[in-house]
Amino acid sequence: MTDNHNATTNLAVQLGRLSLANPILVASGTFGYAREMERIVDLGRLGGILPKTITKSPRPGNQPWRTVETSAGLLNSIGLDNDGIDAFIEHHLPYLANLETAVIVSIAGRSQEEFVELASRLGEEAGIAGLELNISCPNVTGGVDFGTDPTQCERLVADVRKNCDLPIVAKLTPNVTRITDIAAAAAAGGADAVSLVNTLLGMAIDWKRQRPLLGNVVGGLSGPAIKPVALRCVHQVAQAVDIPIIGIGGISCIDDVMEFLVAGATAVQIGTANYYNPTVSMVILEQLPSALKQLGATCIQEVVRSMQLPQSTVPAPVNSAV
Repeated sequence: MTDNHNATTNLAVQLGRLSLANPILVASGTFGYAREMERIVDLGRLGGILPKTITKSPRPGNQPWRTVETSAGLLNSIGLDNDGIDAFIEHHLPYLANLETAVIVSIAGRSQEEFVELASRLGEEAGIAGLELNISCPNVTGGVDFGTDPTQCERLVADVRKNCDLPIVAKLTPNVTRITDIAAAAAAGGADAVSLVNTLLGMAIDWKRQRPLLGNVVGGLSGPAIKPVALRCVHQVAQAVDIPIIGIGGISCIDDVMEFLVAGATAVQIGTANYYNPTVSMVILEQLPSALKQLGATCIQEVVRSMQLPQSTVPAPVNSAV
């Protein structure tokens, strides 16, 4: 149902050079290539779609088991199973390019050269709104190298930006000591935004058989269990960098979305919730204008980074008396 407030609320957001109709996106790896969801989700209403991460060559992924349900979360070790960039451009991109929403393509490379090659090729294709650099996948060899070293991260982002005109989002891992250092490096390299966060490294064990449940032994934990960590990362990065943030991690309702916005995110990606509630993005979009109204806001930017911190956490002026 649309009320008068919906008509006067501006849901559009700007992520650097990337313009979105609204801040509700669906995360890579949780929404297929969108075609799978077209009968149950109004794809044109989404702020953006991130298809499954693509690589230069086809990848078969890791051996099973690849997913294990945990308390309040999901472990996965898919291993970037995909058909490669050639198949993506030939079979999936024509469909995606015709959707009435922003398509942000997630890419992963084994080396800086592969990232640049992927970005350069996609930069020549029509219908792509931006790229998300997946430098944070814990389920492949070298998947987090660029996301854990500030120097490598900055160099990679800068090289991709130099060779591709598309807006760039760097997807970062929480499996680091100081995520603010990596975010600052991505910003210095020219990223339009950062996505926070990818999965947390975890594992599950069958103690009776005395063996790990995942074929890859460890995997990435997603879902409600990681939301407090993701919120902390968004808050910390929002204090450290000026570029926009896309919040990810355990988002399943309008309250989750608003928490991320207030903490510092300009947009959000819904991931694991798509598996058990495929229409959750539509429900959230319906509720978003009313949630903004509760804060007296008429646009998204009015609530971004609006969290009021306790006075005790605010540093005292250098020359103040104790």
